[in-house]
Amino acid sequence: MSQDTATNHRVLQLALEPNDPMRLATLSGQQDENLKLVEEGLAVTIRNRGNTFQLAGPNKQVKSAANILEQLYHETEGGDLTPDTVHLFIRESGMESAEGVDEHQRGDVIIRTPKLMIKPRGLNQQDYVRAVRQHDINFGVGPAGTGKTYLAVAAAVEALNQQQVQRILLVRPAVEAGEKLGFLPGDLAQKIDPYLRPLYDALYETIGFEQVNKLIERQVIEIAPLAYMRGRTLNNAFIILDESQNTTREQMKMFLTRIGFGSTAVITGDITQIDLPRGSKSGLTHVLGVLDNVPGISITRFLSKDVVRHPLVQRIIDAYDRFESESEAES
Repeated sequence: MSQDTATNHRVLQLALEPNDPMRLATLSGQQDENLKLVEEGLAVTIRNRGNTFQLAGPNKQVKSAANILEQLYHETEGGDLTPDTVHLFIRESGMESAEGVDEHQRGDVIIRTPKLMIKPRGLNQQDYVRAVRQHDINFGVGPAGTGKTYLAVAAAVEALNQQQVQRILLVRPAVEAGEKLGFLPGDLAQKIDPYLRPLYDALYETIGFEQVNKLIERQVIEIAPLAYMRGRTLNNAFIILDESQNTTREQMKMFLTRIGFGSTAVITGDITQIDLPRGSKSGLTHVLGVLDNVPGISITRFLSKDVVRHPLVQRIIDAYDRFESESEAES
């Protein structure tokens, strides 16, 4: 039951079922910290007695806050809520309500891996996973922390587990941010290993340490620098090119023309983090213009609001974007 007290102001009564005191306590958090996060995030006030909640504030925010509380209460079935989880739901709610997405649509997209069931967060992540499942070549472009690489690896593991592909190839260009490979100890494999660490971490989370090593030994999973792809044709594989902003135009074209039958390719990158030598142009920025609107290719562009790390990361990205825009305008 709700009451409109002004044109854009609303008071809404919400009853959460089942009336479970333990789950309601989890929802509220210690000293109501979770409810306070929702209040601050959406500029509403929340009062509750038992499982009955009264929400007041601007009409749109109240509706979003009610959706958040229902979604968070559903999450309490699985145990505790962390502030990070609450932040994620807060950030998503504005986007989803603006798009007219019903809260029950959350969870339509689930990636199933041997160790985890992964629910993409927000519309962009959900659309990204849908696109990867439907297209042979996919681009995920945007700032760090938006889940581009992690979701791609999880989708690759799911495809391998369901025998949709025979192997996984994880590829990165061997471009360093401020340090030369030649001065690092070890052979080439040992030199390149630190640059592939995010890919290993995603594999360990979705498959497990021992199983990953076994699959690497059997060459079911291959992790390699981009230069190793030249001259190959990759059939029945799930191929991920990570950090693709550090490819040259020639390298990007070489990679894309390696794709064979029965394969899926995902190319991820952040065009604001290019580490190529001065004068070299990024193959990612170039290819996005070349392949825009080409049938069979998907391009998902992530924004700072899609970041799923600490909330400060989103603010840092926005601050850098503003600073760089102002600097360009002044010059």
